[in-house]
Amino acid sequence: MLDRQRLDRKLLHALPGHPYPLGAWVQKGGVRFVVFSRHATRVSLLLFESADDMLPAVELPFDPERHRTGDIWSLFVQGLDAGTIYAYRMDGPFDPESGHRFDADRTLLDPYATVLVGDVSGGHGKCLVVDDDAIWFDEPRREVEMDRTIIYETHVRGLTVHPSSGVACPGTYLGLIEKIDYLKDLGVTAVDLLPVHEVGERGLGRFDPQTHEELRNYWGYNTIGFFAPTDLYTTSPGEGLQLVEFREMVGALHSAGIEVILDVVFNHTAEGNHNGRTLSFRGIDNAIYYLLDEQGQYLNFSGCGNTMNCNHPLVRQYIIDSLQHWVTSMHVDGFRFDLASILGRDRKGRVVENAPLIETIAEDPLLRRVKLIAEAWDAGGAYQVGSFGDGRWAEWNGRFRDDVRRFWRGDAHTRSDFASRLTGSSDLYQKAGRSPVHSINFVTAHDGFTLRDLVSYNEKHNLDNGENNADGQRENFSWNCGVEGETDDPAINALRVRMRKNHLAALFLSLGVPMMLGGDEFGRTQRGNNNAYCQDNAISWYDWTLLEANRDLHRFCREAIRFRRENPVFMRKAFFTGQPVRAAAHPDILWFDASGRTPQWHESESDLACRIDGSVNAGTSLYLMFNPSDKKLLFRVPEGRWSVRIDTAASPPDDIVSMHGLRAGSILDTYPVSPRSMAVLSSNDLIA
Repeated sequence: MLDRQRLDRKLLHALPGHPYPLGAWVQKGGVRFVVFSRHATRVSLLLFESADDMLPAVELPFDPERHRTGDIWSLFVQGLDAGTIYAYRMDGPFDPESGHRFDADRTLLDPYATVLVGDVSGGHGKCLVVDDDAIWFDEPRREVEMDRTIIYETHVRGLTVHPSSGVACPGTYLGLIEKIDYLKDLGVTAVDLLPVHEVGERGLGRFDPQTHEELRNYWGYNTIGFFAPTDLYTTSPGEGLQLVEFREMVGALHSAGIEVILDVVFNHTAEGNHNGRTLSFRGIDNAIYYLLDEQGQYLNFSGCGNTMNCNHPLVRQYIIDSLQHWVTSMHVDGFRFDLASILGRDRKGRVVENAPLIETIAEDPLLRRVKLIAEAWDAGGAYQVGSFGDGRWAEWNGRFRDDVRRFWRGDAHTRSDFASRLTGSSDLYQKAGRSPVHSINFVTAHDGFTLRDLVSYNEKHNLDNGENNADGQRENFSWNCGVEGETDDPAINALRVRMRKNHLAALFLSLGVPMMLGGDEFGRTQRGNNNAYCQDNAISWYDWTLLEANRDLHRFCREAIRFRRENPVFMRKAFFTGQPVRAAAHPDILWFDASGRTPQWHESESDLACRIDGSVNAGTSLYLMFNPSDKKLLFRVPEGRWSVRIDTAASPPDDIVSMHGLRAGSILDTYPVSPRSMAVLSSNDLIA
């Protein structure tokens, strides 16, 4: 609990402090405050009695002669302890053309603060001194190898805030703990959490067109505190519980064998462009932290108004320090880097090979065991899927998303691309000396349609965002199955369920690392909104009543994950070769069209089948058949005895058959695959 402190300047003694490390550190007899600024001419430490106070109770100026070493300003204040509320004030030149935007009237957040309090988003936030050793805890950690990883992307608040969630602490870190048994039963091994850093949630300048209320940055891709978990997801906001409850969540997930991956947004900050708010970095040293043009204006490769100067040595060190903090102090297991191509832009904004920051992250000794995942593009036109960084980096495979969607939509000339995505995208990764596990496969993610909306809408419906439907991706490679939006037509709804199963099966039966969007397993919808970043309401929240309404879809997803685990071929780290792995064996993979002939890859038809040999799959051969057309096709089946494992057109429970329900194999010459569906056969007697 945050108690009001009574500060008496007479009892406080300011002494020179050691200039490293940066941040606020509790030491015997007081607190050491260390902050960087190269171009400030005056720096003051502000001490507050309450997080809600607008004015400081005490202001302690740094003496440039006694309290500055190089560009580091440091004070040791006797008489303070953990719980102290503080901020900074800095003065210096206001010369935008030279990159300087100092404002002595602004209260500035410490970039290294681990807990922020007060009205952060409104520009009145403050920092809390924490004695981190006092709340350190030990908890079990079990690293999951990349090839065995199943990622579940979710928003901490959105997962449980809906009244239907049934949790005691809705919308919080502790609320997520209450869904761990559900996640474990589903079969996921990692949660990828949308940003949990302290965020500028307000100030979007967008308003609900119906209620005219200001919309908030719900997703959280607007960081201002890169060391601080947000207070928004605590059980008692404003009480400084962020570290404790976040760590409790991480520990509970680890105890269940589930890893924690954080979305991190080092490409821009919540301060926006020149019209934005001065909260921290701009007022501390704008010319260092941001990419600027020759007139001192912000370069905008993020699409959010500013771009972090990631390859300035000082900013590079700041990012490394932040990542190390989350690994060593918060015990997270990996990071997904938003718009990661910005990490490779130099100080003039050019994308460069072997960018220092990207290499440094990969080689840092404290980060060597964590998962590194890049969204390998940015809003400035860079697209590096297949070529981002070195072998330490995995990538969101945007090509997988687009090619799988186009294939199941029935687009012509998609058979070859779909086959490449199914087998680990060797066209993207093999030449670079990488393997299938460098590909993070996904069909849907937070940014875009949910799976239900992907098969229910041809167009985006973003009017609720207050931008007249101008925002969001225009091309989604979606198909509404004949009617735009929700419908009572049973035939269309049955087709939509089948299409969702097709996408889920393709995701979990592909080489690479699958990532699913949370809620897709039970039909979560955003009502056609493909950019719900500002919708902290029922549009984005998980409606858990859908789980009961869509139990069969949930079961299919769970069993598809189990089927993947039972067949190690989908988790292999090497690409298929088309050659036998041993003498007298079949080739590891063979491709066919529906007639059993070798596909003519240049043709417009999309029917496709492949036989995966049992010698690369723990003794079980598989025959996968895909029919995205609107006609039933009779697929020729290789010689042998086959059991039907998956048929997305069949009624449950025959749509996916578990090992417990597996029937004896039979000799099949052909197998009928219904329109817009797929089937998988298995056999244990075909190994030569």
